[in-house]
Amino acid sequence: MWHLIVFRGLRRGEACGQRWIDTHLDAGRITVAKQLVVSGWEVYEDDPKTDAGARTIALDSDTVRALKRHRAQQDKDCEEWDSAWVETGRVFTKENGEMLHPANVTRRFIELREEIDLPPIRLHDLRHGAATLAHAAGADLKDIQEMLGHSSIAITADTYTSLLPETDRAIAEAAARLVPRARPTKPTLATAVGLEADEQPGTEPEAVTNSAGESAAERGSGTPSAHAPRTQTAPDGESEAE
Repeated sequence: MWHLIVFRGLRRGEACGQRWIDTHLDAGRITVAKQLVVSGWEVYEDDPKTDAGARTIALDSDTVRALKRHRAQQDKDCEEWDSAWVETGRVFTKENGEMLHPANVTRRFIELREEIDLPPIRLHDLRHGAATLAHAAGADLKDIQEMLGHSSIAITADTYTSLLPETDRAIAEAAARLVPRARPTKPTLATAVGLEADEQPGTEPEAVTNSAGESAAERGSGTPSAHAPRTQTAPDGESEAE
């Protein structure tokens, strides 16, 4: 149950009320169709909290394997209890098959939390954790709304937009990396030979020759021009921009 809540974000009552007929492990999905509600101390079955709460949730392969192991253990318990087994059709039950009381589920979670010295988190915080994990994996608010069964995306946005600021920064950085950065422009002939910046547009600069009568174009990259700056631009492959 903890595993399912952590990764798929079911509410406590939804996890307690989950039925095997709504759990399709071979297809890798569950349908949240019922929940257990506490009134005073009495427990009764009810429909999900909202219309959006009645939803189908995909299961990852690890969660499917965990639920299959749980099903095998439950079948074993059923055999051991024999005629004393109480058939409720619930995924999560007591050892004799009876329904779980949601309040006792919360109590057990607190006991386990204290035993392994976790921070003072609530059972409901596991649901927040599921939203955090989904957001970190790239799910948008609409995906998270549908997973959690919120009636409005505004509820999801108000609750989870600032939940993982470091993830938002990572998404922003990833988006920025999709846009190629501008490469530094190669020096023009005018820059290479040190011509004046206010050269009239549309006119061809006169060839600059050395004492041997060679023009800059004829020299190529062999001998630096007397007019060229002493510090040359680094090749493109070694520029700081890359």
